[in-house]
Amino acid sequence: MKDFKLSRDVPVVRGETALLLIDTQNYTMPGGGEYIGLDPAEIDRKYGYFFREMESRGIPNMQRLQAASRQAGIEIIYTVIESLTQDGRDIGLDYKISGLFCPKGSRDAQVLDALKPLPDEIIIPKTSSSVFISTNIDYVLRNLGVRYLIIVGALTDQCVDSAVRDACDLGYLVTLPTDACVTQSAERHETSLANNKGYCRQVTTAALVAEIAALAG
Repeated sequence: MKDFKLSRDVPVVRGETALLLIDTQNYTMPGGGEYIGLDPAEIDRKYGYFFREMESRGIPNMQRLQAASRQAGIEIIYTVIESLTQDGRDIGLDYKISGLFCPKGSRDAQVLDALKPLPDEIIIPKTSSSVFISTNIDYVLRNLGVRYLIIVGALTDQCVDSAVRDACDLGYLVTLPTDACVTQSAERHETSLANNKGYCRQVTTAALVAEIAALAG
């Protein structure tokens, strides 16, 4: 642990870092399957803030981190809510109760075009809030030699927060760009950041992009 300086406030390291984009997929954006059966007024009332924040802040900042990571040779991994079956019989009980379901191979399960993965970037389907529970991502990360994780995406207080906490407990050093994750209200976002501050290093996208650029230099 001496190389970690017994602190979470350490920079990422080239060759040992991955950028993890959580659930940035068609399912949760306008026209996605999460909103089937809801009228437009209800969608705007419940999710309008989320859509606006994703478009104006979340996606642009994720794109900056994605571009900087590619330039620096940082591994990029995407998680998507996606079952292994067409009928969803394999998804976790919480997702069944919540009605979170994207059939295998569906449009809903695809990463947003604005954050489209390159052909050799990794996409991991998941059926639980934490990607570390329902997938082999820990095994994959260790095979890649990853010790430092940058986590972004949605929702700040649900799947992002779950990934941050589990990654911390599994021995990764986590960096959370606070303006590159989004949830359904400003209050929920800020409360989540306050609650998980003890599990990760919190920075701005601008500061992290500059840090990554220095690695690429």
